[in-house]
Amino acid sequence: MRYQLIGVNHKSAPLEVRERLAIPESKLPDCCRDLNAHPGIEEAMIISTCNRVEMITHTTNGSADLRGFLHNHFRLTAEELDSHLYEFREKEAVRHIFRVASSLDSMVVGEAQILGQVKEAYATARAVGAVRGQLDQLFTRAFAVAKRVRTETAVGSSSVSIASVAVELAKKIFGSLQGKTVFIVGAGKMSELAARHLMAHGCTSIFVSNRTYDRAIGLAQKFNGQAIKFDDLYNTCDRADIVITSTGAPHAIFRREHGEQFLTRRKNKPMFFIDIAVPRDVSPEMAKLDGIFAYDIDDLQQAVTSHVADRRKEAELAEAIITSEVERFEAKLHTLDVVPTIVSLQDHLETIRQAEIDRVRTRMGTLTPEQEMAVEALTRGIINKVMHTPITTLKTAAKEAEATTVIDVVRRLFNLREKDKDSGTRDANKSREVEKQQ
Repeated sequence: MRYQLIGVNHKSAPLEVRERLAIPESKLPDCCRDLNAHPGIEEAMIISTCNRVEMITHTTNGSADLRGFLHNHFRLTAEELDSHLYEFREKEAVRHIFRVASSLDSMVVGEAQILGQVKEAYATARAVGAVRGQLDQLFTRAFAVAKRVRTETAVGSSSVSIASVAVELAKKIFGSLQGKTVFIVGAGKMSELAARHLMAHGCTSIFVSNRTYDRAIGLAQKFNGQAIKFDDLYNTCDRADIVITSTGAPHAIFRREHGEQFLTRRKNKPMFFIDIAVPRDVSPEMAKLDGIFAYDIDDLQQAVTSHVADRRKEAELAEAIITSEVERFEAKLHTLDVVPTIVSLQDHLETIRQAEIDRVRTRMGTLTPEQEMAVEALTRGIINKVMHTPITTLKTAAKEAEATTVIDVVRRLFNLREKDKDSGTRDANKSREVEKQQ
């Protein structure tokens, strides 16, 4: 198990640090390729969301300079970055991935969006060839674990979300949302979800603007709203009481001067901005204006803190599931290490059995079908007895640190060729059969 993970999230790093590490969706494939080409890395995947940037790898020798990659790729010094980083290896890296996919490490525990985001990151990495074998196994299992957590616990039921928190905050500002107008900037899933909640609580009309106008039209149609061309954003934004913004812009698109213009046109009627973009779409300077209420992703985190205790018991149940699944995954990986040797041993002894039968067949003369069956049963029985002890020893050793030593001893005792250990022509059905016996 040579997994290595490094990253930052909403708990380890402030928003201004996460902004500098954020990877736009369009650049994620190239970044995956760059990471996969970094010395010591066999496979690589990157998760980049508003709350986390994590790099998950399977390394050649159990360790790669992931900090160095981050420093060089994002042009950040150790002083600027390292105090915010967390790093996990092997078993703890597996645990972390299982927790992330199951939404136990999210800002809003139990929220459903993170699993979709992880699946999208996985699909991107696979598409560029950065995920193949070991990471493929890890994330395939992580998705199954996330499903089990959601099925066997209530950690995701009635879960507080960014969308529901946005509704609560908007109500505090406006009192009632009846008749309010919403403006979505950036046609992302989180923005759509927040807008849907706001409309369900009384907002009556909606505008949508996106750099790709066709996407704005598609989202606007879902709400019977109006699509606005991005070039007309600043001329129309003041018509909204609530603005939900989540674009991929590298810098703030709403600055202080924009806020001043909006308030003038609205005759100082308040505006509420929900900024769920990383990097931020709304400048902190704009939020200082009287009449502009702006909340970024970290502000929303503080707003959901009070809800965490409500799901603590369910989260504890989910953590127990994660612990058992990590042990199960680790055991499976160790078992897979010995499967090639077991299959090689079975093939080796079967070859000897067949050769011995062929050697003495001419001396036995013609055998009846019953005699053929008796010879087959006798020789197979002998081979099975010979294989029993080494196979049992290998299976037991698979769960221990001494597995590699035992594997080497068995291969030397039976003169199993090294190329058999990794041969792609091995009978896959035999490998699966051995796994089923564990």
